[in-house]
Amino acid sequence: SLAMSAEASQSQHTIVLIQYNTQSNSRTYLDFENLGSALDGVCGLYEKELKHLNPSVQNITYDIADLYTYLDQLGDISCLVFNEQLNAYLPRNKDWVKKQLFRHLREQAGS
Repeated sequence: SLAMSAEASQSQHTIVLIQYNTQSNSRTYLDFENLGSALDGVCGLYEKELKHLNPSVQNITYDIADLYTYLDQLGDISCLVFNEQLNAYLPRNKDWVKKQLFRHLREQAGS
């Protein structure tokens, strides 16, 4: 089946496609060895934005709702995740990214 387990997807090369606002020239991509690193990268983008908006705050905390709000205000965010069986990249939309972030952060909190 094409449904990948979370463990299998951790080893999949992932490209994160981002458009920061409505301007097409704000599009960029980030390249990661696996899905876990890509999800950490997305969190890192948000943390960088928080530090930029709150330069005097030492330790910034946020929850998943804050992260979702950040993702929703982006022009767009999606992923291309490599599938070895198909030898192709599978496109994944913003809702999929949110679900993966939720699972990823929950696993990190549990460890």
